[in-house]
Amino acid sequence: MNQELLRIVDNLARDKNIDKETVFEDLEAAMLSAIRKANMGTDDVVVKIDRQTGSITAAVDGKPMSVRDLGRIAAQTAKQVMIQRIREAERDSIFDEYLERKGQIVTGRSVRWEGGSLVVDLGRVEAILPKSEQIPGESHGVEERIRAMVLDVREHHSQVKVILSRTHPDFIRAMFELEVPEVAEKIIEIKALAREAGYRTKVAVNSLDPKVDAVGACVGIRGSRIKNIVDELGGEKIDIVRWNDSSKLLIANSLKPAEVTEIALGFELGRATVVVTDDQLSLAIGKRGQNVRLAARLTGWDIDILTPNEFNAALDVLEKAIRQVDGVDSTIVDQIVAMGMVSVMDVEEVGPEPLINELKLERELAQRIVSRCVEEARKVAEQQAANSRKGGRKGAPTDETPAEAPAETPETATPSQESTDAPEGGPSDPAAQ
Repeated sequence: MNQELLRIVDNLARDKNIDKETVFEDLEAAMLSAIRKANMGTDDVVVKIDRQTGSITAAVDGKPMSVRDLGRIAAQTAKQVMIQRIREAERDSIFDEYLERKGQIVTGRSVRWEGGSLVVDLGRVEAILPKSEQIPGESHGVEERIRAMVLDVREHHSQVKVILSRTHPDFIRAMFELEVPEVAEKIIEIKALAREAGYRTKVAVNSLDPKVDAVGACVGIRGSRIKNIVDELGGEKIDIVRWNDSSKLLIANSLKPAEVTEIALGFELGRATVVVTDDQLSLAIGKRGQNVRLAARLTGWDIDILTPNEFNAALDVLEKAIRQVDGVDSTIVDQIVAMGMVSVMDVEEVGPEPLINELKLERELAQRIVSRCVEEARKVAEQQAANSRKGGRKGAPTDETPAEAPAETPETATPSQESTDAPEGGPSDPAAQ
């Protein structure tokens, strides 16, 4: 009996992933409850199980007794207490295990659908993949193998509820750690990541070892590494962007494969005005504004895309407006433009304080400059509204500007080009193949 008890404890601890000491304590507590039930009103009860031999000693009011003398009702009480305590210990074990795995990728088997949520069997627990965390357009059948990231772990009605996600940006980060050894070994850093699940992701990478090319390592030979990630995501496009501490270079890289002509950074507004040629405009904006929108999230800058004509026209309006203010010369105009304000709307939005603090202008002069720009901005807005009613183009493109960009998949890109950072359609971006 004693050796059999030790084997049972070992099996329980191994199968339920519970500490052996916890199982022994639960057994002692169950026997204690049973003895108290058999000896109503008795508080002085002691039960001890020897961890080495498995022998059980029990005493009531200081007098030894044998647990074999307990009746059927007391034994049933011990069984119920034991089952309850083991379930609680197993629940705590599962909760702690998956709490530690939060943010990691797990593999399971789809079991059934509950509403729009997919129930996934992870072995010890059934997890939930909510509809909001499923990649749009993706479908899963029952008994299908599922890979997802542990998003959250919580206790719900005495049960452990594990929430999975396939849309979270960190799912991409974890996939790179699995597929690219240099990322897992911290030789390559993922500095920033922006994602629209099911459509496109931009990942900015940086190598801590000058001998390792960050982009090439992530793409892999003939795109093998990035292809595994893309296949897991059902064909979602992934742009690998070369990180740079210079905001201008990072913005230019993030807008690839579009070629950028000029970038003006407005630190006061947190806005970057990017100039691209007419033939690169739709490519820079991307389909339904996706490319510029993801680039903005990746870099942390609001990005306005303008053509050279639009950029020069805005500068001309700004210069003419400012020059009409008494006391303004070419130096002040150049200083305002150097601050990243390239239109009268920018000056209106910034206000006089930066002109006073940064350019050391007199408050009165700064206020007159801003007032003049406000007047001119109103005229520009009225003119744009008039053009819009006539069917003309409204100023600079926005995120909502629809732009089908056939050039978005250039066939001439190669893995050695800085422009890839894995451009779509080139050999280094299997997402488009």
